[in-house]
Parts: sequence; C-alpha cells; structure tokens
Amino acid sequence: MTAPDSESQLWETPVVLAATPIGNLGDTTERLRQLLRTAEIIACEDTRRTRRLLQALAISTEAKLLSLHEHNEASRSEQLVEQAAAGTRILVVSDAGMPAVSDPGHRLITAAVDAGVGLTVAPGASAVTTALALSGLPTHAFTFGGFIPRKQSEKQSLFARLQSEEWTTVLFESPHRIAAVAAELAEALGPSRRAAVARELTKKYEEVLRGSLAELAELLERRHAEGALRGEFVLVIAGAAPGDDGAAQLTAAEQAQRLAELVLQRTEEGIRLKDAAKQVAAEQPAGGHSVSSRDLYQAALERRKTTGE
Repeated sequence: MTAPDSESQLWETPVVLAATPIGNLGDTTERLRQLLRTAEIIACEDTRRTRRLLQALAISTEAKLLSLHEHNEASRSEQLVEQAAAGTRILVVSDAGMPAVSDPGHRLITAAVDAGVGLTVAPGASAVTTALALSGLPTHAFTFGGFIPRKQSEKQSLFARLQSEEWTTVLFESPHRIAAVAAELAEALGPSRRAAVARELTKKYEEVLRGSLAELAELLERRHAEGALRGEFVLVIAGAAPGDDGAAQLTAAEQAQRLAELVLQRTEEGIRLKDAAKQVAAEQPAGGHSVSSRDLYQAALERRKTTGE
C-alpha cells in the first residue's frame, strides 16, 4: 500500500486540477482529501457546491474559495496564474468530475501553459468513462462530444457527422431535452442504431437504459410525459458500421429536403442562402445520397416559397 503523499509531493506544481465525485462520495480519493485540506486557493465552478462537498467529507480547510465559471474564467484565470507563479497553491475543481471536461478550466490551463506555470491533474471519477463502460457498446475507440448543442444548425451538423462516425460517441444532455434529442437521433442516424442512456451515475438510483435509438426514444418520451425524467444524462451511441450512413436510408429527394431545412435555419442566423447551401453541402458525410450545393440552393428556394420561411 502506497503511503500518503507529503505536502511537498502534493504541491510539486502550483496548480492542480482535481476530479470530484460525480455522485457517490465514496469515490473521493485520498489525494483529493489532502489537496482540499492543504490548498491555499480553491477555484470552484460553484463555491456553494464545493462548500457542501467539504462539509459532507468533514474536511476543514483554510483555503480561500473563489468562483471560476464560464462568465469570469477569462479574467480570473490570469489572476490565478499570477498567484500560482508567485508560489500560491491553487486547486481547481468543478461541481462534479474533471475540470475542463465540459466544465470550466480550459482557459486556466491555457493561461498556465502560456505563462510557463506548472500544473498537473489528480484524476478521479468521470461520467464519460463510467457511462461508456456500462453502455455495453464497443469501448476500444470512442469520441466525446460534450453537451449536445442547443442551436439547431450546430445540432444538425453534429448529427450529420454521427451518421458516418464509426467510433462509439459519448454525449451529455439535460433531462428536459433528452427525450426529444433521442427522437431526433433516431431519425438522423436510423431507428436501429444501438445506444444507451445513463442517469444518476454512481448514485442510489443509478440507471442505464439500452436498446435501439427508436426504442429509447419511445421509452424516454413516455417517461417525459409522466414527469419521470430526472438527474444528469449521458448518452452513448454506437458507431456506424463501416460504410454505413444513416442518411443512406433516405431517398435522394428526402435527403435534399432535410438538408434544405438546415440551409434555411442557417439563413436565420444571418448567413446568405447561397453561402449556407455551400456550407451544408460541404459538411455532408461520405456515403449515402450526396446533394450538391446548387441542388441544395434550389431546394431551399422552393421550400421557402412553399412554406413561407
């Protein structure tokens, strides 16, 4: 059994990014406990959540808790890096899991690297790898896409990439949108594509649903109607079979109409129709029915005339 690190070993670098439990407090590492006790500054995604964690773990610390979130990360990172360069022990934590992975921290890392300030990671629980392991889907190669975009054009671009992605993909989604997103994915990738939905990972009511996208969409919609979708959700999607493409299940005309809708969505963001058609045409995955930018332009024009969009 390895002896606990001394304070000097813990802080060989002035900045440490540490993973916090994603649910079960039993996943707190001894290294994290020591870092929380001995840090001089704890940069937190939410200081209230970190204080609750300290209380739950019965840890006493003299560290100053500072917020580090998406709204202040740019300015605060410079301040923290300056303090780290002067020898201050800075611990960076998010509300759950690893900082900088769909959580604040990336800008701080970049600022530290640019300034030549040493930093390291104290690893721990991860919703990404936990859900992947439980999904029952291939794990030898996977990609992580973070939270599914809310903006429709960005979401459709992601779905277009997934049509031909052969690696397993891990995504995050909120309980309010998971049912609708599953239905959209079933349409975009094909109803038979295998997937898993995990929620409340490592907690008492941990649950993993496995099946085809169509089956999961139906189940999630039923639970949504019952008001039974709660907790944080991780969506794991099987890769496409080599040469497979969800878009290939559509006819050429159906594919053109779907992409024309995406073109019009981009014009609502201020992009010229011709430019939007070129963008969407260039983003089409290999395989299936490829639609030229000229045909997309014409299809979008016709759709605009018929629907008044």
